[in-house]
Amino acid sequence: MSYVRALAAIGLGVLLLGAVTRTESAHHLKRAVCVLVPTAGNSASGIVTFEETGNGVRVKATLTGLSPGKHGFHIHEFGNLSVPDGTGCGGHYNPAGNKHGLPPAPAGERHAGDLGNIEADAFGRASYERVDKVITLSGEGSILGRGMIVHAQPDDGGQPTGNAGARVAMGVIGHGSAK
Repeated sequence: MSYVRALAAIGLGVLLLGAVTRTESAHHLKRAVCVLVPTAGNSASGIVTFEETGNGVRVKATLTGLSPGKHGFHIHEFGNLSVPDGTGCGGHYNPAGNKHGLPPAPAGERHAGDLGNIEADAFGRASYERVDKVITLSGEGSILGRGMIVHAQPDDGGQPTGNAGARVAMGVIGHGSAK
């Protein structure tokens, strides 16, 4: 009798687990945010927001403390900020194993994490806004929990990662608020 009850309990547990999994996968994240902090010896910082739209993910960024000019702007593999120079974030986020490229190159022609460059003015302030059709906030290939890196130099589109140099700011992409 206890064997039958144990099987019934296991069956009920599997049924409930399946229901929870379906409910969670039905949840579709609409917004994410990344707070960028300076890497060791740098002063760049800012905020990056991600919002699902009907045409892709709108990426908006505002930064300060950069040197004037273009800076590589990428999503990286890991959200590990424990290494002061930003190398704990690993390489560019590239789940499909594509070659490096610059937007507006479509999926298959660039890493998912290749967002191009952000350009700072003479005062070190920069903003960025574009809708990206390669990244996603939910499901397989989600950028949630990944690292965000701003580099010292421009991303020139070269292989394998754009020759953008040292990392001057880093952050982790997390759940955004409903507003």
